[in-house]
Amino acid sequence: MTRERPGARIIVGIADMKLSSTPGDLLITHALGSCLGITIYDPVACVGGLLHVMLPLSTIDPQKAAANPAMFVDTGVPKLFIESYKAGAQKQRLIVKVAGGACPNCVDGNEANDYFQIGKRNFIILKKLLAKNGVVLHAYDVGGTHSRTMSLDISTGEVLVRASGTITAL
Repeated sequence: MTRERPGARIIVGIADMKLSSTPGDLLITHALGSCLGITIYDPVACVGGLLHVMLPLSTIDPQKAAANPAMFVDTGVPKLFIESYKAGAQKQRLIVKVAGGACPNCVDGNEANDYFQIGKRNFIILKKLLAKNGVVLHAYDVGGTHSRTMSLDISTGEVLVRASGTITAL
């Protein structure tokens, strides 16, 4: 007998963000190549969010950033935190985890093929932004050449990353 999972499976698209405070909900995003998946979770308020950002800095296209802040690290991350606060989360309780930032075009790990280094730059900008705001990065699975899928269970705060057929808890 298979038990049905309570709650909803909420897909987070590319350049998208979703939050939930419903126990049983599962936030999930796919195709994290050079993109970053960023989860935040407040275990007391039972509020969690997942952001799938594509690019590091909104300065390359301020109009796109205004229309969709989730596209960029520097605009999406603040929006994720602000929306979680509105839902009852508190900064000092947030658990932050990240996956992605790969170089899918790098052959045999050779970064010479990664001219723009989007994945690496995404992670650098994220770390700087978190440090500037006094936020701890609790766990990450970034780099390499493989794409990842990331999920956040709102009941438990568990973050799972699937890459190359292997599932890892962050």
